[in-house]
Amino acid sequence: MSALAPAPALRLRALNAAVPRSTGRYVLYWMVANRRTQANYALQHALYEAEQRGLPLVVLEALRLDYPHASPRFHRFVCDGMIDQRDAFAAAGLRYHPYVEPSVGAGRGLLAAWAAEAALVITDDWPGGFGPAMQRRAAARLDLPLIAVDSVGLVPLAATDREYTTAHSFRRALHKLLPPLLGEWPLPAPLAGLRSPPPPVPPAGLLAAWPEAELDALVADPAALAALPLPRGVAPVALRGGSKAALARWTSFLADGVERYDTDRSEPDRAGGTGLSPYLHFGQISGQQMVADLMAQGGWTPARLGAPTGSRAGWWGLSAPVESLLDELVTWRELAQHSAARQPGWDRYETLPDWARLTLAEHAGDPRPTRYSPAQLEAAATHDPLWNAAQRQLVREGRMHNYMRMLWGKKVLEWCASPDEAFALLLHLNDKYALDGRDPSSVAGVSWVFGRFDRAWGPERPIFGKIRYMSSDNTARKLEVKAYLRRYGQQAPLLR
Repeated sequence: MSALAPAPALRLRALNAAVPRSTGRYVLYWMVANRRTQANYALQHALYEAEQRGLPLVVLEALRLDYPHASPRFHRFVCDGMIDQRDAFAAAGLRYHPYVEPSVGAGRGLLAAWAAEAALVITDDWPGGFGPAMQRRAAARLDLPLIAVDSVGLVPLAATDREYTTAHSFRRALHKLLPPLLGEWPLPAPLAGLRSPPPPVPPAGLLAAWPEAELDALVADPAALAALPLPRGVAPVALRGGSKAALARWTSFLADGVERYDTDRSEPDRAGGTGLSPYLHFGQISGQQMVADLMAQGGWTPARLGAPTGSRAGWWGLSAPVESLLDELVTWRELAQHSAARQPGWDRYETLPDWARLTLAEHAGDPRPTRYSPAQLEAAATHDPLWNAAQRQLVREGRMHNYMRMLWGKKVLEWCASPDEAFALLLHLNDKYALDGRDPSSVAGVSWVFGRFDRAWGPERPIFGKIRYMSSDNTARKLEVKAYLRRYGQQAPLLR
């Protein structure tokens, strides 16, 4: 008997009212956000739909050229993952079509061409960015069902009905919503033991019009990637993308890092973070699977759950470092995801909390003793060695230490002519260089600088008003930064 099961109903969202095509030759999974073959509700549901119809599954994963802040850095990271998908689907006997646009717009019509002979189309549900609008356009054009499947986090996006303005209020909701969901997990390996009909022949002319990408060349040969008409200036980084790299990093962290997480994560001189935010952003690892692994490793049972108080620690009944990690992975990450789903335009300055915009407006005319242009900031050309080090890490490695990202944002607020200009510049730099940019969690980190998910603080200060204040001097006194400054200091050139 098959172990396949449909995704929970609360995770399914029909994007149009079409009915399945009775003459379809396969089920099509349009992979756009959950770029993995493990613990993926969308893939699981697509396999289930195919099995119920006695049809094979086709997986389409395409990479366009004109997504926001497109660059060789993000392209290479996604192509790393596409190789993992290619190998996994080949081993399972499924047809996988990886497509990388050779020119802007060359991929138009590819989804419709595969859908022309499909019974229905499954895709990934996720909030924020350009994806939802892209899927709405596709749903309007297709004459068969397009079903979005939510594999974002522990709590389905449809399970909340309002926006939460603080982590405390969201934790209280989580503590009530989570207990019945903690036994509900996506299949960790839905391709294992799969018995599927032979892969179908593609529709006539499809592969000639949209050939499969030469993934090995795009990943291994810099010239192949450079031949694509991508904006220059943001080069690939040493960090490899893909599910294999993500799982290797996660396995290593579980074995040797998790029990130091609460003490080491804020120290720039220590490698205390998980390092998994880029993989979570590109869907190359499942946050749900990470939580399940933490629970299994800690011998967790539902009897350990505490009362729904909204407290940051103590609710799970696990060790302090594991609870600290769960708060980041569940509370903060899912707060951002649910907020993006609930509030249109939540990545705009105008949607910051009223109190935050009011206090910033009241101090918008305050003198700025130090001012830097966007070009100076992007080039890490300020008087502040610690800030420069954070910006250099972002440009060179596509990531930034989590505590340093908060300081990085606070100083830009201080150095720009106005708070709305600072907000726009921070999002631009983050989205241009960070592998975890262009993500609800990343947007939340930037907008937290300006008071989102925070409260008013005193004493009231020039420029900041009642916004939480941070300084480089205090950070250097509080944290270990000597090694961080040596690694990313002025003597280290920017790699552009």
